[in-house]
This record gives sequence, C-alpha cells and structure tokens, in this order.
Amino acid sequence: MQAPVVVLNTGAGERQFGRKAQLSNITAAKTVADIIRSCLGPKAMLKMLLDPMGGIVLTNDGHAILREIEVSHPAAKSMIELSRTQDEEVGDGTTTVIILAGEILAQALPQLERNIHPVVIISAFKRALADALAIIEEVAVPVDISDDKAMYSLISSSIGTKFVSRWSDLMCSLALKAVRTVEFEQGGGRKEVDIKRYARVEKVPGGEIEDSCVLDGVMLNKDITHPKMRRKIENPRIVLLDCPLEYKKGESQTNIEISKEEDWNRILQIEEEQVKQMCDAVLAVKPDLVITEKGVSDLAQHYFVKAGVTALRRVRKTDNNRISRATGATIVNSTQSIQASDVGTLCGLFEISKIGDDYFTFLTKCKNPKACTILLRGPSKDILNEIERNLQDAMGVARNVMFHPKLCPGGGATEMAISVGLKNRSKDVEGVALWPYKAVAEAMEVIPRTIIQNSGNSPIKVLTHLRAKHAEGGTSWGIDGDKGVVVDMKEYGVWEPQAVKMQSVKTAVESACLLLRVDDICAAKSVKQGGGGPPMGGDD
Repeated sequence: MQAPVVVLNTGAGERQFGRKAQLSNITAAKTVADIIRSCLGPKAMLKMLLDPMGGIVLTNDGHAILREIEVSHPAAKSMIELSRTQDEEVGDGTTTVIILAGEILAQALPQLERNIHPVVIISAFKRALADALAIIEEVAVPVDISDDKAMYSLISSSIGTKFVSRWSDLMCSLALKAVRTVEFEQGGGRKEVDIKRYARVEKVPGGEIEDSCVLDGVMLNKDITHPKMRRKIENPRIVLLDCPLEYKKGESQTNIEISKEEDWNRILQIEEEQVKQMCDAVLAVKPDLVITEKGVSDLAQHYFVKAGVTALRRVRKTDNNRISRATGATIVNSTQSIQASDVGTLCGLFEISKIGDDYFTFLTKCKNPKACTILLRGPSKDILNEIERNLQDAMGVARNVMFHPKLCPGGGATEMAISVGLKNRSKDVEGVALWPYKAVAEAMEVIPRTIIQNSGNSPIKVLTHLRAKHAEGGTSWGIDGDKGVVVDMKEYGVWEPQAVKMQSVKTAVESACLLLRVDDICAAKSVKQGGGGPPMGGDD
C-alpha cells in the first residue's frame, strides 16, 4: 500500500555537485526526521496515512509511517531504508534511528560551513561512534531472562509509547510466551528464535482485546474437505504432504486417441487405480488427519471418509512448516515415501471451530511446540492491524534480550550518557576533528529533547537539569515521557535492550557518514525504447 502523503523533492532532478549536493542531502534527511519526530515517546502523536484506494492507516510506528510515504529524493529514500534495516535487525527503535541520523546530519552542516573537509568530519564521526558504543557497554546492566517480572518491565517500555499500552500486561505476556515457545536450541549451544516464520499472528475481528491469546499449537483458516469427516480428534496422528492426492495428468500437449469404447473406461480405471494407490500408501501409516499443500480429489476424499480420516487441502507452505514444528510430523514430498516415523503425534487436540463467519482449524495442546499462533481479537480491522504492529515490536524486544541479555536505561538516559561522555572525552581529540566530534555529542541530546517536547514541557529547563544529573555521574537518569520531568530510570523501571541501542547509534552515525560522502547527484539518462543506436556507416 503506497500512500502519497509527503513528496520530498528538493530538486534532485538536475545534477548537483559539491556543497550543493551535501546541503540537498542534509535538507532531505532533516525533512524525513521532522515528519516522525512527534512519534517518539509515550505522548506520541498519531499520523493518519491515506492510500490511493481511499483506505486509512492510523499509527505512530515510525517504520509503518515511512514505509507508506512516497519520496522522490535519493537521500530521503536512503533514510527510509534505515528504518527498514533497523526493523529487520532488531525490530524496535525505528523512530529513534531516523531522528538521530537527521540530527547528526543537521549538526554536520555547521562543520561543512567551517570548510572542514567531509573526510575529516567522517573520521571524527567514526571515532565518536566507537566511543559511544563503549559508553553504552558501561551503562548496560545484565538481566535474568528467566525472570518474568524483569522481562515484563522491559517489554512494557517498548510498547508503553504505542496504542496498546492500555493492555500492557496482556501484550507483554503474549509477546514473551510466543518468543519462548519458538525458541529452538540448535547444536553447539546456539539458539534460534525465528518469530517471523514460526510465530504467526491471526487477526479475527470481533470479541474483546482481552480474548487474545497465544495458542500452544497452530491455527489455520481452513475447513475440512468433506462434510462427513470428523471435526474433533483427540491425540491425532498427523501426516503432512507436499503432493497432490489427485490423478497426475500427462504433460502439456499430451494427446490420446481412442478407437474403442472400452479403452475410455480403461483410462478412467487407471486414474482411479492411481488415486487409490496414493490413498493406500497414506492410509498404511494409520493417520487420523492428512494435511496437504495441494489438492485432494473427490475419489481420495471418498477413500479417506471410508477409513475415518480427516483431510485438509491447499494449506500454505508457511503454515505447513509451522504444523511440522508444532506436531513433530515430517513434510513428505511423495505418498510412496511415507514412513511411520513421519507421522506427527505431539498434538493433543484437533478441532474445527467457527469464529464469526469463518471456520478455523485448531491444532492445540501440543507437547513442547516450537511454533505457535497468536490469536488477536478486537473491535475492527484497523485496530487489529495497529495491535499487530505493536506486538511485533514487543516480540522483537523479547527476542533481542534472549540473545543479548543486557539492558540500557530508557527515556533518553543512554543518549544523554553518551552525550556527556563524549563531551568529556573530546578533551583528548586534537585539531579540527574536535568540532565534528562534539557535534555527535550535541546530536545525541535530540532524543531526550524530543521526548520532553512531545510531553508538552519546556526542553531547555528540563534538559539542563538532566545534563547536571549526568555530569554528577547519574547515568541512569532520563525523562518521564508522560510528565516531561527528570526521573531515575532504575526506580521508574524503563529499560531498553542493549542490542537496540547499539544498532540505533551504529546505523544513525554510519548513514550520516554515507550521505556526507556524496558530493555529486546526477540523474541517470533513460534508455530510449526501440530501434536504439546511431545508424552504422556514413551518411545516407
């Protein structure tokens, strides 16, 4: 869905070079940062995005907003790419990274006006980045990932700024349960937590938001293929197929010429025999439930009904993979190669229920499932979409902490600690590089300043107070986003994963360096269509 909300065009159509190109890039980056600056913190404003079809999206998720807006400036496109990178890497901090990158570039502008060469500015930025990462390591504290209370307070800080903050405890428990379910121990002590593939969110409008839950198994939007099949089976034996249970036709352009009537009957008979052979191979392992990604013919359904087997057809490949992880069944590519060990027996209950107008298949009560479905209920499609976006952030946070069990104080405390720390270390920086090094320290203050502005308070007074606290060594002091006052994050209980903080700072500084290195913007010429090239040889 593309929503032409903001069209940034700072004249990148014609060629721009030198200082003009750098100014153009910085302006574009600042414009993108300004769009979503009001989306930071618990008092964040919402953006209403209109798409060409007339639909609307209401959100304050930085990544969701930037994904929808249409920009024409190359630097602005590169900024939007940042939020995508951040979202894929750590799943949170998309707004922070854009605001930081925009501010670092804005702070680079006075350095360019001082005629400091971009290469000098970039090397100073890189040095500041290394020091900033060291400061993050210093302020980080370890966390026990098996302690639910600590994990809840961490996840709630991620979704406290979002629409679902009213159901904070419910969302935290959903996210944590889903992430713990899909956690998979690989060999050599390595962990795999693939929430994209194995934790699917199913949105069903209707009911209360409180009815949302994480199923200990998988749910599909499917009904049985034949009305006489069983709709409820306890402890089913499950076979998963990746092949059709239908007569395999010849390849295209296969012609059969029939001269006698009996030959036609024989052809039909061969078709039936082939389907029966397939069904017999499946029924030999005594399944209760057969699920295939392809079709099931009427004849195959007839054999299954006779044997008391339930069948589901045309299931998505991704869903089939989840069922395989949850029930312990192996996906088989050919009915001839089915073995007894391929049958899944870890599922406790197969049931088909009707929710609203649709029939849903539930495979629940699985023993130690490594895949799950999160069932979200709510009043309308739009609200469910926003809840899903927020839940993905929460799951991203929980996943990061599983891998890097360290936390940094939230509410702008870490950024302020970096800012004060860099100013102290700037005494060791010699020569012209001192100015751009200090510029990064100044830029870091944008996060606490924006949180204060969004809460409706005066930034100058509160920021001075916060700076004083950090100068005294109170690295955990930050901003209470609701009231806009300085509080100790240890007592206030707002923490963020160290992985998100480090990724935000790295991405912001490195993208600022990348855009500063550009000194020429040229539009590539379009290739002329048809009959290209000058005539060969001399004049006609």
